[in-house]
Amino acid sequence: MSFYTVWEQTSWDDTRLQLYSKNAADVETALSKKHLNTDDFMALLSPAAEPYLPLMAERSQQLTRQRFGNTLHLFIPLYLSNLCANDCSYCGFSMSNRLKRKTLSLAEIEQECQAIKAKGFDTLLIVTGEHEAKVGIDYFRQALPIIKRYFSYVMFEVQPLATHEYAELRTLGLDAVMVYQETYQAATYAKHHLKGKKRDFRWRLETPDRLGECGIDKIGLGSLIGLEDWRIDSTFTAMHLDYLRRRYWRSRYSLSFPRLRPCAGGVDNAKTISDKQLVQLICAYRLRFPDVELSLSTREQQALRDGLFRLGVTSVSAESKTQPGGYANEQQELEQFSIDDDRSVSEVAQAIRAKGLQPVWQDWLNELSAMPPETFSSPE
Repeated sequence: MSFYTVWEQTSWDDTRLQLYSKNAADVETALSKKHLNTDDFMALLSPAAEPYLPLMAERSQQLTRQRFGNTLHLFIPLYLSNLCANDCSYCGFSMSNRLKRKTLSLAEIEQECQAIKAKGFDTLLIVTGEHEAKVGIDYFRQALPIIKRYFSYVMFEVQPLATHEYAELRTLGLDAVMVYQETYQAATYAKHHLKGKKRDFRWRLETPDRLGECGIDKIGLGSLIGLEDWRIDSTFTAMHLDYLRRRYWRSRYSLSFPRLRPCAGGVDNAKTISDKQLVQLICAYRLRFPDVELSLSTREQQALRDGLFRLGVTSVSAESKTQPGGYANEQQELEQFSIDDDRSVSEVAQAIRAKGLQPVWQDWLNELSAMPPETFSSPE
């Protein structure tokens, strides 16, 4: 069994009807509970919950401080390559974009690590386009030991891999993997993924199962806001997370909520979400999952990020570059997308302190690495 089985048995249209039928009484019932279920989560995502946003925000802030203290974790992405064998409508790395491509050499990776380390970071998110032949497991085998010399916690956001490949990378120091489904609506997924292995909806959907099976420390989920109805996609994301937490209970989990950003190519008729609705989504996630990490990237603009620092997020990126080789030199390559908050890391850290919080540079060290993978799944 995998989450694909759960997904097959769950109707998108029925879920949509259920969510949009929620009323004020349903929202008040959800807010009266200490432990929320999926039905309560849908109530908090519904239009009926919008008048209750101040109360949701207050509860979200209280829960976040109770569970995570007065801290906010900082990380930074390192883009190793913009090569990609997929054609996706929303991504600047898409193979159909006739722009300059670059893959960092091992020496360039070391230079980037040194430049990032000098900024104070100890948690790194590795990002690549999806190109198995040139930026696949062989490349990762060589790159990861170099990266691990500089950073105690290393996360991947690369193409989905097989279970045995994740298990091997885990022995080399991989701590976490972020894998975003983009959208859980199959027809919309097919519309935006035109060529390449990423067209395989099921292979991508089952990636978190493979990660759980090999005992990875942290698994990151999310849907790309703008491809489909954000309320329904987020409901499916929450269902996915609930399934994983019950089945692979030794792993930690994080949630991200990326919005479509301008990039080469771009998406027509994006299904937008307002800043107020994004706050509603973050608060609903926090109330449904009090102990799950909520991560916010530099896609969002400065004022919104600063406001969210205390509200519900627990992890933020800073001074991000979305092209390979962006830290050690000024040469501009193809960006995956344009960022909005372009402040330096010191400026972001100061903004965090101004909110009465302490910037934290080091993630929890993975003490589970010595445990065998078979211990990480619960019995049927």
